[in-house]
Amino acid sequence: MMKNFKKAIKLLPIILLSLLMVQGCNPKKKSGKKEVLILYPNWAEGIAFTHLAKAALDDMGYAAVVKPIEPGPIYASLAKGDADLFLDAWLPNTHKEYWDKFGSKIDKIGEIFTGGTTGIVVPSYVDINSIEDLTANKDKFEGKIIGIGSGAGIHGNTEKAIEAYDLDFKQITSSGPAMLASLKKGIQRNEWVAVTGWKPHFMWAQYDIKYLDDPKGIFPEDACEILARKGFAKDFPELATFFGNFNLAEDQLYSLMAAINKSDSPEVAAKEWYEQNKVLVKSWMPKK
Repeated sequence: MMKNFKKAIKLLPIILLSLLMVQGCNPKKKSGKKEVLILYPNWAEGIAFTHLAKAALDDMGYAAVVKPIEPGPIYASLAKGDADLFLDAWLPNTHKEYWDKFGSKIDKIGEIFTGGTTGIVVPSYVDINSIEDLTANKDKFEGKIIGIGSGAGIHGNTEKAIEAYDLDFKQITSSGPAMLASLKKGIQRNEWVAVTGWKPHFMWAQYDIKYLDDPKGIFPEDACEILARKGFAKDFPELATFFGNFNLAEDQLYSLMAAINKSDSPEVAAKEWYEQNKVLVKSWMPKK
């Protein structure tokens, strides 16, 4: 208990700073336009969803403001009404802890991607196929699983997997981009590397990789859902309809994510993709 208390104290300044950032960038108007604040974590699909939404909302005459912070403060901000939207909620399983705490004060308004999965990912040339086989090959992996941020649900599930499978491994906490860099480096060197991975993610289109089988069912399947603060649908009925229809097939999403990954600016890349796929995105908007 004392260990958890000390950990919470260490994280408190980060959480408070994140909340202040949210509150500080949430004015009601911007240049006479209605402002919509969308929060997102630094995950490839979340970056893609959010910046595509910004391109569409800006074109619809809104002032869309997007802000990257950790998932915990995102849920807390929506529950308090300090932000409007979150487009990358992994429910009902991966983000269950956050939903149990804040869900009664948040509305679900759409499902942006169906069939989201998580797990431990390795290059296809690695000749094991199950999480159960990791410990016997510890030296080849240097006893490491490269993870992402500790606030992500997949991070917690990986810790559960290490315990459930009695793995003599350590999860290395990093970030989405750092995890991807480790995977890329390992593949370039034809090395054995294990990372925490998920679908949707453009790495599945970019690399020949596979999930390790999870016979104990530690890593669940989810949908990427769109969450809004209470009252958002009443305040923005047009946008409630838009986000209720906002849904991308896997090939469409990978196309968007690949474009963003190649660009120095997610906003510019998403806007270009929006212009090239305007018929699709416009089909989600209310019929006038």
